Amino acid sequence: MNMEPKEGENHISYPWYVKLFFWNQKRRYGQVLEPAKLWGRTPKVFAALALLYGALDRKNTPIEPSLRSLVTVRVSQINWCEFCVDINSMMVLRRGNSEEKLASLAHFRDCDLFTDREKSALNYAEIVTFSDRQVESEDREWLAQHFSDDGIIELTGLIAFQNMSSKFNAALGVPPQGFCKLKG
Repeated sequence: MNMEPKEGENHISYPWYVKLFFWNQKRRYGQVLEPAKLWGRTPKVFAALALLYGALDRKNTPIEPSLRSLVTVRVSQINWCEFCVDINSMMVLRRGNSEEKLASLAHFRDCDLFTDREKSALNYAEIVTFSDRQVESEDREWLAQHFSDDGIIELTGLIAFQNMSSKFNAALGVPPQGFCKLKG
């Protein structure tokens, strides 16, 4: 989606608190993220989403950062979100996963690079994201072997958030911004 105002349109004016988020993104990523510019057009929704993302991606959570990143890339792959795959692949590598693991993500079930904990979370992410089957008791049992109840709730929230985010970006055609040359 083109963010530039069309001829005769007024320039988009963002409130100060959205501009503060933009400043932080530019400091962190070297540029403002295109989805932020889109969400920023509805400032109250943008602020709520930013707070939710911050809560899901905090330091003290039952889901370790490297696994959170793997889950977000896998959900993004399924939803065909090029932007999300780009930025989340960068985070996978920053958070200590290997390029080989990232490249093998779509085939995690058959790959020895992934732990049983990771496989159970990625399996769950796929089931929640694809709508061709429901989460069954055996899926929950597999998760329960590796995650506490709070961990499963947080994992479910992360998957739901990433589904919303990647579907939003894919539907609006948000392009990758060049964060990761190697895509998952």
